[in-house]
Amino acid sequence: MARIGILYCKRVKDHSCIACAKCYKGMDEKNGEFARHDDIQLVAMTDCGDCPGLVVPRVKLLNEITRNLDRPIDTLHLGTCMKLAMETAECPIDFEDLQVLLEQKFDVEVVLGTHSY
Repeated sequence: MARIGILYCKRVKDHSCIACAKCYKGMDEKNGEFARHDDIQLVAMTDCGDCPGLVVPRVKLLNEITRNLDRPIDTLHLGTCMKLAMETAECPIDFEDLQVLLEQKFDVEVVLGTHSY
């Protein structure tokens, strides 16, 4: 079972979706990037930390809390809203650099995107 965490864009999330309803539907249907997982256990969801890109301290806190609760994350999805922000809203995050940094620092798989809608 994949224990996943999801980061959503603090600025875009409620403009492209509300209450992460699309992510929940995507998990149920194994849609988009969720299709890579046979079974999903959603461990945590939180925002990216806001611009200008405070993802690393946010993931550090998320990692500490989930480990202390005995629910460590093995895959971290950057929500489709974060992907949208990177592509169209001048988000300062460079995914390739961030992916390498997070995977090395926190020993977690990092995936860009969640669902396809």
